[in-house]
Amino acid sequence: MENLVKLTIDGVSVEVPAGTTVLEAAKKAGINIPTLCYLKDINQIGACRMCIVDTGARAFGAACVLPVSNGMNVKTNTPKIREARRVNLELLLSNHDKKCLDCARNQKCELQQMCQDLGVDDVDKYKGKMNEYDIDDLSPSIVRNNNKCILCRRCVAACNNTQAVGVIGPMGRGFKTKIGSAWEQPLNDVACINCGQCIAACPTGALYEKDSTKAVWDLLNDETKTVVVQPAPAVRAALGEEFGIPMGTAVTGKMAAALRRLGFDKVFDTDWAADLTIMEEGTEFIGRLTNGGVLPMITSCSPGWIKFCETYYPDFIPNLSSCKSPHEMEGAMIKTYWAEKVGIDPKDIKVVSVMPCTAKKFEAKRPELGHNGLADVDEVITTRELAKMIKEAGIDFANLPDEDFDPVLGESTGAGVIFGATGGVMEAALRTVYEIVTKETLDKVDFTAVRGIEGVKEATIKVGDLDVNVAVAHGTANAAKLLDSVRSGEKTYHFIEVMGCPGGCVTGGGQPIVSAQKRMECDPKTLRAAALYNEDANKPQRKSHENASIMAVYKDYLGEPNSHLAHELLHTHYTARPKYKK
Repeated sequence: MENLVKLTIDGVSVEVPAGTTVLEAAKKAGINIPTLCYLKDINQIGACRMCIVDTGARAFGAACVLPVSNGMNVKTNTPKIREARRVNLELLLSNHDKKCLDCARNQKCELQQMCQDLGVDDVDKYKGKMNEYDIDDLSPSIVRNNNKCILCRRCVAACNNTQAVGVIGPMGRGFKTKIGSAWEQPLNDVACINCGQCIAACPTGALYEKDSTKAVWDLLNDETKTVVVQPAPAVRAALGEEFGIPMGTAVTGKMAAALRRLGFDKVFDTDWAADLTIMEEGTEFIGRLTNGGVLPMITSCSPGWIKFCETYYPDFIPNLSSCKSPHEMEGAMIKTYWAEKVGIDPKDIKVVSVMPCTAKKFEAKRPELGHNGLADVDEVITTRELAKMIKEAGIDFANLPDEDFDPVLGESTGAGVIFGATGGVMEAALRTVYEIVTKETLDKVDFTAVRGIEGVKEATIKVGDLDVNVAVAHGTANAAKLLDSVRSGEKTYHFIEVMGCPGGCVTGGGQPIVSAQKRMECDPKTLRAAALYNEDANKPQRKSHENASIMAVYKDYLGEPNSHLAHELLHTHYTARPKYKK
């Protein structure tokens, strides 16, 4: 029987399990306690002192780390508490770059919001000496501006604990403390995997994506170029949040309409290439399984995961699928198959990808991802950047009528759309691999054993006479645990899916920011994934090999999955990387 604790918070009787923090108990009672350094499941260190409460002890306690006890009487809103919070906030502001209008997080900044909530309007009350830092913008994905940092360490916890990368941390002491990398190196010169989970964790504008919107506007204004856009599966599950649409709502049709209104010449869908990826990856897996190839085969769609593997687990590079990620495949097909079909010189085509992922910016610049001297993808913008462009253009997104993607490279199945959720690539592959191997039609296409938000999921799937052992991991810390178990011989699998970000692409580093307070109320991973699974369930075709336009491409152009031409255009290779530049 669960051990329950009874306490009183601001006169409200609350009963919660033992081990619950005062912050969690207050939330259950409908009482809001302000936080800055706290981030559910990621950072609970009581450092910012914004969540202090009065329990009758000699000193105020930090609610985020203070466990409840029987008979505890908590006061969260006394004059002394409010004044102490305001002083803490004013001291934070005393060493903070307060240029808000040109900040990437203006109006989405938790520090800014807290100033409004607590009535702090004298931002220079403790004006004095301030630290000044150069902006680190050498990474293709992430910009670090320590002038905006409040030393909450949420980014450090995300990098160290969630991702097991650990390339940032506190440096110096006292007033000179800052968040940085070893030997004061820029992010571009350390083993950062470009995942952007530090951005998602940051409450201010200290971390943000490398902006590509100007480059995309320039392309759209260049009349000599045909500019083609492709949004990733996960973008449609989150874009609406930027326009007041509830989390968990797919806005696929509105997104296609908005992209046309921005001026793109063609609006294709990365979901199409997700179906193409399944044909290539599924065939590759069957070949390895039946011909003694390297197993387990590991998916290669997530560029953050790929860089993590190249850097920290290079011995698993032979296990990686040689398939390019879906948007790179689509870029390759746009500049070859589609260019030939419509009679446009590939040199005059520019491909823009809209991704939930900051690591895709790094990926697009990899020299091996191209053909005939042309990059497969020319520019990558995040979901946030697309929202910014839509707002700049004055488009009333929430009231747009739904529109379809352009044909040929815009048609997809349900298998393509679930690529955005952890387990989705595995499930999509199993739907096709099962039917190709057994030559039987699945009675039920939902492989629920690989769904869900557990850090590592395992299943054994019966495929004809074969028992196929599969595993799914999301977040590179979970991937590390999984690979360690394979390396030690503790676990044996045939097929592994890894996504670099927790929950998969739906909570990628380029998705709409979710505040710490909002994260206490809901789980973005679950809600956004549900939007994709709902779209999958409503698709007329739910298996990649049922995509007629994909089959036409093989018939008319590629020949068959894993053909010589398919390998030339749709496959790549990987390279072991040093952890630090010398």
